Amino acid sequence: MTDSIAVPGLTAPAEILVDRWGIPHLTAASLDDLFFLQGFNAARDRLWQIDLWRKRGLGLLAADFGPGYLAQDIASRHFLYRGDMAAEWAAYADDAEAICTRFAAGINAYVDLVEREPERLPQEFRLFGTQPARWRPEDVVRIRSHGLTRNALSELARAHVLAGADVATDRLRKTIEPPVEVGPVPGFDPEAVPPDALQLFRLAMAPVTFPPERLVATLDEAHLWRLATDLGEVLRAEVDEGSNNWAVHGSRTTTGRPILATDPHRTHAVPSLRYLVHLTAPGFDAIGAGEPSVPGIMMGHNGTAAFSLTIFGADQEDVYLYETRPDDPDSTRYGEGWERMRLVEERFAVRGAPEQVRTLRFTRHGPVVHADPARRSAVAVRSVWFEPGSAAYLASLSGMRSGSLVEFRAAMRRWGTPSVNQVYADTSGTIAWLPAGHVPRRPNWRGLTPVPGDGSHEWDGMMDPALMPVLDNPPEGFVATANELNLPPDWPHDDRPIGFEWLENSRAVRIREVLAGQDRHGLTDSRALQADTLSVPARRLQRLLAPLAARDAARGLDLLRNWDARLDAGSAAAALFELWWTRHLKPALFALLVPDPAIRRLLAPGDVAGILAALETPDARFGADPETARDALLLDTLAEAVRDATRRLGDDLSAWRWGDLHHGYFEHPVGAVAPDRRAELDVGPLPKGGSSSTVMHAAYRPDDFRVTHGASVRIVMDIGDWDRSTCINAPGQSGDPRSPHYRDLAPLWARGEQVPLLYSRAAVEEAAGERIALLPQP
Repeated sequence: MTDSIAVPGLTAPAEILVDRWGIPHLTAASLDDLFFLQGFNAARDRLWQIDLWRKRGLGLLAADFGPGYLAQDIASRHFLYRGDMAAEWAAYADDAEAICTRFAAGINAYVDLVEREPERLPQEFRLFGTQPARWRPEDVVRIRSHGLTRNALSELARAHVLAGADVATDRLRKTIEPPVEVGPVPGFDPEAVPPDALQLFRLAMAPVTFPPERLVATLDEAHLWRLATDLGEVLRAEVDEGSNNWAVHGSRTTTGRPILATDPHRTHAVPSLRYLVHLTAPGFDAIGAGEPSVPGIMMGHNGTAAFSLTIFGADQEDVYLYETRPDDPDSTRYGEGWERMRLVEERFAVRGAPEQVRTLRFTRHGPVVHADPARRSAVAVRSVWFEPGSAAYLASLSGMRSGSLVEFRAAMRRWGTPSVNQVYADTSGTIAWLPAGHVPRRPNWRGLTPVPGDGSHEWDGMMDPALMPVLDNPPEGFVATANELNLPPDWPHDDRPIGFEWLENSRAVRIREVLAGQDRHGLTDSRALQADTLSVPARRLQRLLAPLAARDAARGLDLLRNWDARLDAGSAAAALFELWWTRHLKPALFALLVPDPAIRRLLAPGDVAGILAALETPDARFGADPETARDALLLDTLAEAVRDATRRLGDDLSAWRWGDLHHGYFEHPVGAVAPDRRAELDVGPLPKGGSSSTVMHAAYRPDDFRVTHGASVRIVMDIGDWDRSTCINAPGQSGDPRSPHYRDLAPLWARGEQVPLLYSRAAVEEAAGERIALLPQP
């Protein structure tokens, strides 16, 4: 099928060729036209998604959806970049402003086309009676609240746990790596700074939801929509965000060339967060994945170099606590005197209501997110978001054009957020790992708990990127990351602290175990490893169960002892293990060790490493005979898990299936207001193996086992023979339910399969589906 569109703004003919899997291959006569074309194509396939992203980030939701969105708009405006734009543009690439200008112009050109041809308007706009807005170049970079930084929420949770319990209890919530001393926050008042003190911060990062009652809320009810997800749910999402990547040297592969694999883990949604695209213009030819609202690609290859990223655990946030002046709550203690907050008046259009005016407050450290004038206290969040160059992933504009490791390392000096592990490979045979991102220097504290805003705890700039580690062509023949603590063993944590909160290392252990155990690694091996379901926590708990015996738990013991510890969708043992771990063992352990229910709520979902350590080395908290009490806990909860599984899955143990409980489901956000169209909008359920601790990351909600986080995009690249590379993006490439590529990749994703990621023109032409010719129009 061929379409032809005249597009004002193009300077020469261009083409969008969509292959049979929905991947668009964009060809333009210049870089200027290429990024214009990328914006146009992003709007063509994902207009509702990117329009909602912009309105959420800029605080413009209430104008479309009414008073129920005013609180979220106010929250978002607190976290916009408000600094020098010249420094901001210069941070990413010499031509970043020009690229974003053309990208925004391309989006606007498609919006113009939709106005001329209303049949192209996505149905979501019709459902709400809204229209897509036009973009400005700065909209791409000023929005920060979609980026991943850390660890403000953990700091506040730790302060409350330490105020009400102890360090051992906090380790059940989050392990500190490497171990450092941390104690209660001096002078911390839990009443003045409650657990929901960061609710405005959480709301700024929250996705947009459409409960019917929110859409009909009045101005008097707007305050009911201030609180985002429960803190425990937010902390669970932070734990579940993660990724895997690895690069294997040609000396260890079946091809004799490097292989690079990546599967970023984020919240599952429809449309997918990521978008695969091929960008071709004279002097530049790159393919891979990015976010549809951002120009360029963040993972993929350019015909010479391949690159991918996972989150690296640099601490990029701090919570500041202030004493406010008795006669002026807008002044805070600083040094020997008082410092006035900066007050910014913001105006908010509200559908069906008068324009609203609100005053936002900022200290020298960042936006004020909570205040209690009666207790003379205030709370602000300091984040690298407010530094130039911290728009998420945008330094990829430099990285994606690198042709050597030297050039790539230079490009990564520009990287601000999120802090990432970059894995790299090129056609010269080089493979490498290097972390990138802003790392604040904290001269006199560790960044693990809130600190006073009185000037005693100030950042001393950022760590020089040249001081960050790098590993190229290591003797073991591969590099791999999975969000674990992966700094070199001799890293000087006291002199150059980077962060102390990392994701538990189960995925990293398994990846290294597999790669180290293979004499030769092939493309099929990388795809298999991305879909690997072996659970390291299950293997460790099997060792604890091995010497135990009990009549009530006998069936469960037999099933788990004779199991290969793989959380396959068809496994009965996997169903029992995850039921036991999630619904019985963890809650019972927390109830035994943490009697205060208010503190227990702050521990969710619990730290896998901390929980396993408590079980493997029980201490006096278990009682006079810790090991006996621990064993009783294991057996009692396992027996209850068997009864639970029987109630859910039936008496026939051989018929139990993990996939009957654990399922992928891609839920469209507007389904709540169009329940009769859920079958058209939602994708799933799809039986799914794995968990948050398996390489095939598939984190789930504990109430119904729906998969909420994991890899929607996976890429495996053959460095040099590029057309042998493969990928997947679930549930499909398009965000338009009318498109054949809206859900077509979901069944393949559920089975762990991938499709070709074609690069050469000949291969792309052979796989051509839809072809769109774009012609310049005066």
